[in-house]
Amino acid sequence: MEPRNFDGDADRPRSAGATQTGRVLVIGPYLRVRAGSADVQSVTHALRDTEARLDEAAGLARAIDLVIADAIVAPVSQIRPATYIGKGKVEEIAGLIKTLEVELVVMDCALSPIQQRNLEKEWHAKVLDRTGLILEIFGRRAKTREGSLQVELAHLNYQRSRLVRSWTHLERQRGGFGFMGGPGETQIEADRRLIQERISKLESELKKVQATRRLHRAGRQRVPYRVVALVGYTNAGKSTLFNRLTRADVQAADMLFATLDPTLRALNLPHGGKAMLSDTVGFISNLPTQLVAAFRATLEEVLEADVILHVRDISHEDAEAQQSDVDAVLRQLGINPDDSGRIIEVWNKIDRFDPEQREELLNIAARRPEDHPAMLVSAVSGEGVDALLAAIEQRLAAKRTTLDLSIDAADGAGISWLHRNAEVLSKELHDGRFDMTVRVDETKRDIVVSRFDAVPRVA
Repeated sequence: MEPRNFDGDADRPRSAGATQTGRVLVIGPYLRVRAGSADVQSVTHALRDTEARLDEAAGLARAIDLVIADAIVAPVSQIRPATYIGKGKVEEIAGLIKTLEVELVVMDCALSPIQQRNLEKEWHAKVLDRTGLILEIFGRRAKTREGSLQVELAHLNYQRSRLVRSWTHLERQRGGFGFMGGPGETQIEADRRLIQERISKLESELKKVQATRRLHRAGRQRVPYRVVALVGYTNAGKSTLFNRLTRADVQAADMLFATLDPTLRALNLPHGGKAMLSDTVGFISNLPTQLVAAFRATLEEVLEADVILHVRDISHEDAEAQQSDVDAVLRQLGINPDDSGRIIEVWNKIDRFDPEQREELLNIAARRPEDHPAMLVSAVSGEGVDALLAAIEQRLAAKRTTLDLSIDAADGAGISWLHRNAEVLSKELHDGRFDMTVRVDETKRDIVVSRFDAVPRVA
C-alpha cells in the first residue's frame, strides 16, 4: 500500500470499499523539521525518509497479522499536549476512521496516557502508539521462559501509567496482559497494586535469570571460547548471517523482529579455533526504554562479547539513519559504537546490487580508516563470509598472546589444563615431549609462562 500525505481536504483518502473486521489505520504524525533546527530528535528524524518511516510502522503492524486498511502521513507542526496532533486533523481522521470502519488506530509516535485516552474518545476506536505496538509484537514472539518474563515486565511497566478511565462508562482501560484484548473491569487502584506486585515478582525472577547467565558465562570463560555478538537494526539479516556462519537453522524471515529470543552457537574459525556466536534481538528507532531495561539480561551477552558485529542492511534507503539508531541503543547499554578494537561493521545484502554499484561500495569501504573497516557480505549467497571470518579471527587473536612450549607427554594433567584454558594451535610429539603452540588470554599468560616455561611466539 502506498503511503499518502493526509494534510487537508485536497488529499482526501479514497473509499475503502468492502469492509473487513479488525481493520487498522496506520498514522505517521511526523514533525515538520524546521530549517536550521538544532533539536536532536528533529535532526535524527531528518535523516529518515517520511515514506520509509511510515512503511516501517505498517511493517510493525503486519508483523502481528493486522489488516491495514490505510496508511497515511499527518504532518505535525507542533505537538499538542491533549491529542498530539491538531484539532482539525483529529476531526478529519475521525471521518476517515468511520468511512473505513477502522477498529484500531496505530500512531507511529509515543503517546502520553492522556493523549491516548483523548484520541480514543474522539475516534471511538482503540489507539495504540509505537511503544505499545512493539511491546505487542514482542509479547507474541517470545518463546523462551526468559523472553516471556522480560516482555511481561515491559508490558506491565507500560500499562501501569495507563490505568485511566476509558471512553465508555462501564469499562476500565487495559487491565491484564496485552493491549488489543478487551479492557479490564477491576478497580483502578486494585489494578495498580496487582500490577506492582506482579512487577516485583518478575524482577525477582529475572534476577535469578541474570544469575544463571553469569554462571553460564563463567563456564564458557573456563573453556577458551570467546564470544562474538551480532547486533543491528531489525530485519538487517542477522539471523540469516548467523545461520550462514554457524550452519544453524534459526528462524530467518523478511519481517520485523523475526528473532526475539537470544541464541548461542559454536563458530568455527579459519585456523581451527572456535568462538561462540550470539544472535540477539534486533534494534529499531525509538526502541521503548522499557524494552531496553527489561531485555538487559539478554543483552548482557552483547556487553560481555569480545567482538561485536554490527550488521547493516546496506541496501536499505535509510541505512545511515538505522546505523544511528543502533549506535544510540549501544550507548544506552554502555558500549562505545566507535570502539574499533571491538566492533566490526558488516555491510550485508550486497547481492541486491548490480556489479557497478557493488564496485562503488567496495571503493567506499576501501577509503575507510584501517581501524574502522567495513566487511561487505551477502548472508544469502555467502559472498564475503570467508573474509569476515578471517577478520573475526584476527580481532580475537589481537587480544591474546601466542606462546611456544614443550611438555612431557606423560604430564596428562598439564596437557589437559592447557586444552581447557588455552587455544591449542599445534601439538607435535618429539622424543617423548609435546611441542605445543597455544594462544591464551592476557589473564592466563603469566600462569602458562611460569608453569610450562613458555616463551612468546616469534612472528
